[in-house]
Amino acid sequence: MPEVLIVGGGPVGLLMAALLLQDGVDVRVLEQRAGRERHSRAIGIHPPSLDVLHRIGVAQDLVDLGVPIRHGIAVGSGRRLAEMSFAGVSDSFPFVLSLPQSRTEAVLEERVRELDSGALHRGVRLTGLHDDGGKVTVEGTTPSGRVRYSAALVIACDGVRSAVRTLQGTAVTAKDYPDSYLMGDFADGTGLGPDAALYLAPEGIVESFPLPGALRRWVVRLDGRKPLGSPGNAAVPDAGWLAERVRERTGVRLDVRSNSMLNRFGVRTRLARRMVTGRTVLIGDAAHEVSPIGGQGMNLGWLDAVALAPLVLAALQGSGAGAQLRRFERSRMAAAARAVRQSEINMALGRPLSGALLSMRNHAISAAAAVPAVNSFAARRFTMQ
Repeated sequence: MPEVLIVGGGPVGLLMAALLLQDGVDVRVLEQRAGRERHSRAIGIHPPSLDVLHRIGVAQDLVDLGVPIRHGIAVGSGRRLAEMSFAGVSDSFPFVLSLPQSRTEAVLEERVRELDSGALHRGVRLTGLHDDGGKVTVEGTTPSGRVRYSAALVIACDGVRSAVRTLQGTAVTAKDYPDSYLMGDFADGTGLGPDAALYLAPEGIVESFPLPGALRRWVVRLDGRKPLGSPGNAAVPDAGWLAERVRERTGVRLDVRSNSMLNRFGVRTRLARRMVTGRTVLIGDAAHEVSPIGGQGMNLGWLDAVALAPLVLAALQGSGAGAQLRRFERSRMAAAARAVRQSEINMALGRPLSGALLSMRNHAISAAAAVPAVNSFAARRFTMQ
Protein backbone atom coordinates (compact mmCIF):
# COMPACT_ATOMS: atom_id res chain seq x y z
CA MET A 1 0.00 0.00 0.00
CA PRO A 2 1.50 3.40 -0.95
CA GLU A 3 1.78 5.98 1.79
CA VAL A 4 0.21 8.78 -0.26
CA LEU A 5 -2.19 8.85 -3.19
CA ILE A 6 -2.09 11.98 -5.33
CA VAL A 7 -5.17 12.35 -7.50
CA GLY A 8 -4.32 14.44 -10.54
CA GLY A 9 -1.15 14.38 -12.63
CA GLY A 10 -1.08 17.98 -13.82
CA PRO A 11 1.63 20.45 -12.81
CA VAL A 12 0.50 20.66 -9.16
CA GLY A 13 0.14 16.91 -8.67
CA LEU A 14 3.48 16.19 -10.32
CA LEU A 15 5.29 18.77 -8.18
CA MET A 16 3.64 17.38 -5.05
CA ALA A 17 4.76 13.89 -6.04
CA ALA A 18 8.35 14.97 -6.70
CA LEU A 19 8.60 16.79 -3.36
CA LEU A 20 7.44 13.70 -1.46
CA LEU A 21 9.40 11.17 -3.52
CA GLN A 22 12.61 13.10 -2.85
CA ASP A 23 11.98 12.58 0.86
CA GLY A 24 11.48 8.85 0.45
CA VAL A 25 7.67 8.75 0.56
CA ASP A 26 5.97 5.94 -1.39
CA VAL A 27 3.62 7.80 -3.76
CA ARG A 28 1.12 6.89 -6.47
CA VAL A 29 -0.22 9.55 -8.83
CA LEU A 30 -3.59 8.77 -10.41
CA GLU A 31 -4.26 10.76 -13.59
CA GLN A 32 -7.44 10.57 -15.63
CA ARG A 33 -5.86 11.65 -18.92
CA ALA A 34 -4.26 8.93 -21.01
CA GLY A 35 -1.58 11.32 -22.27
CA ARG A 36 -0.04 14.71 -21.61
CA GLU A 37 -1.87 17.97 -22.21
CA ARG A 38 -1.01 19.22 -25.71
CA HIS A 39 -2.41 22.75 -25.57
CA SER A 40 -0.68 25.57 -23.72
CA ARG A 41 -2.90 27.16 -21.10
CA ALA A 42 -0.96 28.64 -18.20
CA ILE A 43 2.36 30.12 -19.30
CA GLY A 44 3.63 32.26 -16.40
CA ILE A 45 5.90 30.82 -13.70
CA HIS A 46 6.52 33.31 -10.88
CA PRO A 47 9.76 33.60 -8.85
CA PRO A 48 8.44 31.86 -5.67
CA SER A 49 7.43 28.89 -7.82
CA LEU A 50 10.84 28.77 -9.47
CA ASP A 51 12.37 28.58 -5.99
CA VAL A 52 10.16 25.55 -5.30
CA LEU A 53 10.97 23.98 -8.65
CA HIS A 54 14.67 24.46 -7.88
CA ARG A 55 14.18 22.22 -4.84
CA ILE A 56 13.25 19.29 -7.07
CA GLY A 57 16.04 20.04 -9.54
CA VAL A 58 14.09 21.25 -12.57
CA ALA A 59 14.11 25.07 -12.37
CA GLN A 60 17.13 25.50 -14.64
CA ASP A 61 15.72 23.04 -17.18
CA LEU A 62 12.54 25.10 -17.34
CA VAL A 63 14.44 28.39 -17.59
CA ASP A 64 16.47 26.96 -20.48
CA LEU A 65 13.24 26.08 -22.30
CA GLY A 66 11.32 29.28 -21.57
CA VAL A 67 11.54 33.04 -21.98
CA PRO A 68 12.45 35.06 -18.86
CA ILE A 69 10.28 38.19 -18.83
CA ARG A 70 12.25 40.87 -17.01
CA HIS A 71 10.20 43.91 -18.01
CA GLY A 72 6.61 44.82 -18.69
CA ILE A 73 5.25 47.89 -20.38
CA ALA A 74 1.82 49.52 -20.44
CA VAL A 75 0.71 51.33 -23.60
CA GLY A 76 -2.26 53.64 -24.00
CA SER A 77 -3.36 56.06 -26.69
CA GLY A 78 -0.33 55.12 -28.75
CA ARG A 79 2.24 56.02 -26.11
CA ARG A 80 4.14 54.16 -23.42
CA LEU A 81 2.46 54.93 -20.10
CA ALA A 82 4.53 52.87 -17.70
CA GLU A 83 7.31 50.35 -17.33
CA MET A 84 7.79 47.69 -14.69
CA SER A 85 11.02 45.87 -13.94
CA PHE A 86 11.13 42.55 -12.12
CA ALA A 87 14.82 42.99 -11.25
CA GLY A 88 14.13 43.45 -7.53
CA VAL A 89 11.52 40.75 -6.98
CA SER A 90 13.96 37.89 -6.35
CA ASP A 91 17.67 37.31 -5.84
CA SER A 92 17.61 33.94 -7.58
CA PHE A 93 14.97 34.38 -10.30
CA PRO A 94 14.36 38.09 -11.01
CA PHE A 95 11.82 37.47 -13.78
CA VAL A 96 8.56 35.79 -14.70
CA LEU A 97 9.25 32.72 -16.83
CA SER A 98 7.05 32.26 -19.88
CA LEU A 99 6.69 28.60 -20.82
CA PRO A 100 3.63 26.70 -22.08
CA GLN A 101 2.10 24.45 -19.44
CA SER A 102 2.46 21.41 -21.69
CA ARG A 103 6.26 21.74 -21.63
CA THR A 104 6.28 22.39 -17.89
CA GLU A 105 4.26 19.21 -17.31
CA ALA A 106 6.63 17.20 -19.50
CA VAL A 107 9.66 18.29 -17.44
CA LEU A 108 7.86 17.56 -14.15
CA GLU A 109 6.69 14.15 -15.36
CA GLU A 110 10.23 13.22 -16.38
CA ARG A 111 11.47 14.18 -12.91
CA VAL A 112 8.79 12.08 -11.21
CA ARG A 113 9.68 9.09 -13.39
CA GLU A 114 13.36 9.56 -12.51
CA LEU A 115 12.44 9.36 -8.83
CA ASP A 116 10.04 6.42 -9.27
CA SER A 117 9.30 4.98 -12.70
CA GLY A 118 6.08 3.38 -11.47
CA ALA A 119 4.61 6.33 -9.58
CA LEU A 120 2.37 7.75 -12.33
CA HIS A 121 -0.74 5.75 -13.28
CA ARG A 122 -2.62 7.19 -16.27
CA GLY A 123 -6.16 6.54 -17.44
CA VAL A 124 -7.66 6.24 -13.93
CA ARG A 125 -11.13 7.78 -13.51
CA LEU A 126 -12.23 8.01 -9.86
CA THR A 127 -15.65 6.61 -8.95
CA GLY A 128 -15.47 6.25 -5.16
CA LEU A 129 -13.63 7.39 -2.03
CA HIS A 130 -13.86 6.08 1.53
CA ASP A 131 -12.00 7.27 4.63
CA ASP A 132 -12.22 4.75 7.49
CA GLY A 133 -10.13 6.86 9.86
CA GLY A 134 -7.01 4.73 9.43
CA LYS A 135 -6.60 4.88 5.66
CA VAL A 136 -8.34 6.21 2.56
CA THR A 137 -9.50 3.89 -0.22
CA VAL A 138 -10.33 5.14 -3.70
CA GLU A 139 -11.99 3.20 -6.46
CA GLY A 140 -11.83 3.90 -10.14
CA THR A 141 -12.05 2.60 -13.66
CA THR A 142 -9.39 2.21 -16.35
CA PRO A 143 -9.58 0.94 -19.93
CA SER A 144 -8.63 -2.46 -18.47
CA GLY A 145 -11.30 -2.55 -15.77
CA ARG A 146 -11.92 -1.49 -12.18
CA VAL A 147 -9.09 -0.59 -9.80
CA ARG A 148 -8.75 0.10 -6.10
CA TYR A 149 -6.00 1.91 -4.20
CA SER A 150 -5.52 2.55 -0.48
CA ALA A 151 -3.12 4.90 1.28
CA ALA A 152 -2.62 6.68 4.57
CA LEU A 153 -3.33 10.05 2.92
CA VAL A 154 -4.94 11.36 -0.26
CA ILE A 155 -3.96 14.68 -1.83
CA ALA A 156 -6.40 15.92 -4.47
CA CYS A 157 -4.81 17.94 -7.28
CA ASP A 158 -7.49 17.06 -9.83
CA GLY A 159 -8.52 20.47 -11.02
CA VAL A 160 -11.57 22.67 -11.09
CA ARG A 161 -13.95 19.72 -11.64
CA SER A 162 -12.31 17.74 -8.85
CA ALA A 163 -13.75 14.24 -8.52
CA VAL A 164 -12.36 14.01 -4.99
CA ARG A 165 -14.09 17.22 -3.92
CA THR A 166 -17.35 15.99 -5.48
CA LEU A 167 -17.14 12.55 -3.85
CA GLN A 168 -16.45 14.18 -0.48
CA GLY A 169 -19.39 16.53 -0.92
CA THR A 170 -17.21 19.55 -0.13
CA ALA A 171 -19.11 22.76 -0.85
CA VAL A 172 -17.65 25.68 -2.80
CA THR A 173 -18.23 29.41 -2.78
CA ALA A 174 -18.80 30.40 -6.40
CA LYS A 175 -18.80 33.67 -8.31
CA ASP A 176 -19.10 34.25 -12.05
CA TYR A 177 -17.80 37.42 -13.72
CA PRO A 178 -19.00 39.18 -16.88
CA ASP A 179 -15.46 39.27 -18.29
CA SER A 180 -14.48 37.00 -21.18
CA TYR A 181 -11.36 36.81 -23.32
CA LEU A 182 -9.97 35.32 -26.50
CA MET A 183 -6.32 34.32 -26.67
CA GLY A 184 -4.11 33.05 -29.44
CA ASP A 185 -0.45 32.37 -30.24
CA PHE A 186 1.14 33.92 -33.33
CA ALA A 187 4.59 34.50 -34.79
CA ASP A 188 6.20 37.44 -33.02
CA GLY A 189 6.87 40.41 -35.28
CA THR A 190 6.51 43.10 -32.64
CA GLY A 191 10.16 43.83 -31.86
CA LEU A 192 9.28 43.69 -28.15
CA GLY A 193 11.70 40.81 -27.60
CA PRO A 194 11.29 39.24 -24.14
CA ASP A 195 9.14 42.07 -22.77
CA ALA A 196 5.46 41.74 -21.89
CA ALA A 197 3.03 44.45 -22.96
CA LEU A 198 -0.40 45.61 -21.80
CA TYR A 199 -2.36 47.78 -24.22
CA LEU A 200 -5.01 49.83 -22.37
CA ALA A 201 -7.47 50.42 -25.19
CA PRO A 202 -10.95 51.97 -24.84
CA GLU A 203 -12.54 48.68 -26.00
CA GLY A 204 -10.71 46.69 -23.33
CA ILE A 205 -7.24 45.44 -22.54
CA VAL A 206 -4.95 43.53 -24.88
CA GLU A 207 -2.18 41.52 -23.23
CA SER A 208 0.91 40.34 -25.09
CA PHE A 209 3.49 37.87 -23.77
CA PRO A 210 6.57 36.35 -25.43
CA LEU A 211 6.72 32.58 -25.87
CA PRO A 212 9.55 30.23 -26.82
CA GLY A 213 10.11 29.66 -30.51
CA ALA A 214 9.70 33.33 -31.56
CA LEU A 215 5.99 33.22 -30.75
CA ARG A 216 3.83 35.66 -28.82
CA ARG A 217 0.56 35.15 -26.99
CA TRP A 218 -2.18 37.73 -27.42
CA VAL A 219 -5.14 38.00 -25.03
CA VAL A 220 -8.02 40.27 -25.99
CA ARG A 221 -10.84 41.19 -23.66
CA LEU A 222 -14.19 40.76 -25.41
CA ASP A 223 -16.56 43.71 -25.18
CA GLY A 224 -19.26 42.65 -22.73
CA ARG A 225 -21.33 45.69 -23.64
CA LYS A 226 -22.09 44.20 -27.06
CA PRO A 227 -24.03 40.95 -27.68
CA LEU A 228 -22.31 38.06 -29.39
CA GLY A 229 -22.73 38.28 -33.13
CA SER A 230 -22.72 42.08 -33.17
CA PRO A 231 -19.96 44.08 -34.91
CA GLY A 232 -16.85 43.81 -32.74
CA ASN A 233 -18.10 40.68 -30.91
CA ALA A 234 -18.25 37.77 -33.33
CA ALA A 235 -20.43 34.83 -32.35
CA VAL A 236 -17.57 32.40 -33.05
CA PRO A 237 -14.31 34.41 -33.01
CA ASP A 238 -11.50 32.94 -35.09
CA ALA A 239 -7.82 33.79 -35.58
CA GLY A 240 -8.65 36.43 -38.17
CA TRP A 241 -11.15 38.08 -35.84
CA LEU A 242 -8.57 38.12 -33.03
CA ALA A 243 -5.91 39.57 -35.33
CA GLU A 244 -8.28 42.34 -36.40
CA ARG A 245 -9.07 43.26 -32.78
CA VAL A 246 -5.35 43.38 -31.99
CA ARG A 247 -4.75 45.67 -34.99
CA GLU A 248 -7.63 47.97 -33.99
CA ARG A 249 -6.55 48.29 -30.38
CA THR A 250 -2.76 48.23 -30.65
CA GLY A 251 -1.77 48.93 -34.24
CA VAL A 252 0.12 45.62 -34.38
CA ARG A 253 -0.53 43.43 -37.42
CA LEU A 254 -0.44 39.68 -36.83
CA ASP A 255 0.26 36.96 -39.40
CA VAL A 256 -3.01 35.01 -39.22
CA ARG A 257 -1.42 32.04 -40.99
CA SER A 258 1.04 31.64 -38.10
CA ASN A 259 -1.71 31.07 -35.51
CA SER A 260 -0.97 27.89 -33.53
CA MET A 261 -3.47 28.09 -30.66
CA LEU A 262 -6.82 29.78 -30.12
CA ASN A 263 -8.94 29.61 -26.98
CA ARG A 264 -11.87 31.56 -25.61
CA PHE A 265 -12.45 31.63 -21.85
CA GLY A 266 -14.68 33.22 -19.27
CA VAL A 267 -13.84 34.04 -15.68
CA ARG A 268 -15.13 32.57 -12.47
CA THR A 269 -14.02 31.97 -8.91
CA ARG A 270 -14.55 28.72 -7.01
CA LEU A 271 -13.24 28.47 -3.44
CA ALA A 272 -13.68 25.22 -1.50
CA ARG A 273 -15.14 25.72 1.97
CA ARG A 274 -12.56 23.26 3.33
CA MET A 275 -9.19 22.04 2.13
CA VAL A 276 -8.65 19.37 4.80
CA THR A 277 -11.22 16.65 5.49
CA GLY A 278 -10.05 13.69 7.54
CA ARG A 279 -7.13 12.12 5.68
CA THR A 280 -7.78 14.01 2.43
CA VAL A 281 -6.39 17.41 1.40
CA LEU A 282 -7.47 19.52 -1.57
CA ILE A 283 -4.84 21.74 -3.21
CA GLY A 284 -4.46 23.66 -6.46
CA ASP A 285 -7.53 24.21 -8.61
CA ALA A 286 -9.36 21.49 -6.69
CA ALA A 287 -9.37 23.91 -3.75
CA HIS A 288 -9.43 27.29 -5.47
CA GLU A 289 -10.11 28.42 -9.03
CA VAL A 290 -9.15 32.03 -9.70
CA SER A 291 -9.15 34.21 -12.82
CA PRO A 292 -6.37 33.28 -15.25
CA ILE A 293 -5.73 37.01 -15.76
CA GLY A 294 -2.49 37.54 -13.87
CA GLY A 295 -1.33 33.94 -14.11
CA GLN A 296 -1.78 33.07 -10.44
CA GLY A 297 -3.64 29.74 -10.59
CA MET A 298 -0.87 27.21 -11.28
CA ASN A 299 1.55 29.12 -9.05
CA LEU A 300 -0.96 29.18 -6.20
CA GLY A 301 -1.25 25.41 -6.41
CA TRP A 302 2.51 24.94 -6.35
CA LEU A 303 2.76 27.06 -3.22
CA ASP A 304 0.04 24.89 -1.66
CA ALA A 305 2.18 21.84 -2.42
CA VAL A 306 5.39 23.15 -0.88
CA ALA A 307 3.52 24.25 2.25
CA LEU A 308 1.84 20.85 2.57
CA ALA A 309 4.87 18.59 1.96
CA PRO A 310 6.49 18.86 5.45
CA LEU A 311 3.11 18.31 7.11
CA VAL A 312 2.62 15.10 5.13
CA LEU A 313 6.03 13.88 6.31
CA ALA A 314 5.15 14.71 9.91
CA ALA A 315 1.82 12.90 9.68
CA LEU A 316 3.41 9.79 8.17
CA GLN A 317 6.04 9.75 10.92
CA GLY A 318 3.33 9.74 13.58
CA SER A 319 3.69 13.34 14.68
CA GLY A 320 0.45 15.05 15.56
CA ALA A 321 -0.05 17.17 12.44
CA GLY A 322 -3.69 18.04 13.06
CA ALA A 323 -3.06 21.54 14.38
CA GLN A 324 -0.49 22.20 11.65
CA LEU A 325 -2.95 21.10 8.97
CA ARG A 326 -5.57 23.47 10.35
CA ARG A 327 -3.04 26.31 10.18
CA PHE A 328 -2.12 25.21 6.67
CA GLU A 329 -5.78 25.34 5.65
CA ARG A 330 -6.29 28.83 7.10
CA SER A 331 -3.10 30.14 5.53
CA ARG A 332 -3.70 28.74 2.06
CA MET A 333 -7.36 29.74 2.00
CA ALA A 334 -6.26 33.26 2.91
CA ALA A 335 -3.69 33.16 0.09
CA ALA A 336 -6.42 32.10 -2.35
CA ALA A 337 -8.64 34.96 -1.18
CA ARG A 338 -5.77 37.40 -1.79
CA ALA A 339 -5.28 35.94 -5.26
CA VAL A 340 -8.97 36.46 -6.00
CA ARG A 341 -8.75 40.11 -4.93
CA GLN A 342 -5.64 40.63 -7.07
CA SER A 343 -7.32 39.05 -10.09
CA GLU A 344 -10.35 41.30 -9.62
CA ILE A 345 -8.03 44.33 -9.67
CA ASN A 346 -6.32 43.01 -12.80
CA MET A 347 -9.66 42.53 -14.55
CA ALA A 348 -11.01 45.92 -13.47
CA LEU A 349 -7.97 47.70 -14.90
CA GLY A 350 -8.60 46.06 -18.26
CA ARG A 351 -12.31 46.72 -18.71
CA PRO A 352 -13.60 49.04 -21.45
CA LEU A 353 -13.52 52.76 -20.66
CA SER A 354 -13.89 55.90 -22.71
CA GLY A 355 -13.54 59.63 -22.48
CA ALA A 356 -12.58 61.13 -19.13
CA LEU A 357 -12.62 57.79 -17.31
CA LEU A 358 -10.13 56.29 -19.77
CA SER A 359 -7.88 59.31 -19.44
CA MET A 360 -8.05 59.20 -15.64
CA ARG A 361 -7.18 55.48 -15.50
CA ASN A 362 -4.24 55.82 -17.86
CA HIS A 363 -2.94 58.91 -16.06
CA ALA A 364 -3.21 57.14 -12.69
CA ILE A 365 -1.26 54.13 -13.97
CA SER A 366 1.42 56.37 -15.44
CA ALA A 367 1.74 58.45 -12.28
CA ALA A 368 1.89 55.42 -9.98
CA ALA A 369 4.54 53.68 -12.10
CA ALA A 370 6.72 56.80 -11.94
CA VAL A 371 7.08 56.39 -8.15
CA PRO A 372 9.86 53.80 -7.56
CA ALA A 373 8.39 52.48 -4.30
CA VAL A 374 4.94 52.01 -5.87
CA ASN A 375 6.44 50.41 -8.98
CA SER A 376 8.44 47.99 -6.84
CA PHE A 377 5.42 47.13 -4.71
CA ALA A 378 3.31 46.46 -7.80
CA ALA A 379 6.02 44.23 -9.28
CA ARG A 380 6.18 42.18 -6.09
CA ARG A 381 2.41 41.84 -5.90
CA PHE A 382 2.21 40.82 -9.54
CA THR A 383 4.82 38.10 -8.96
CA MET A 384 3.07 36.79 -5.80
CA GLN A 385 5.73 37.99 -3.37
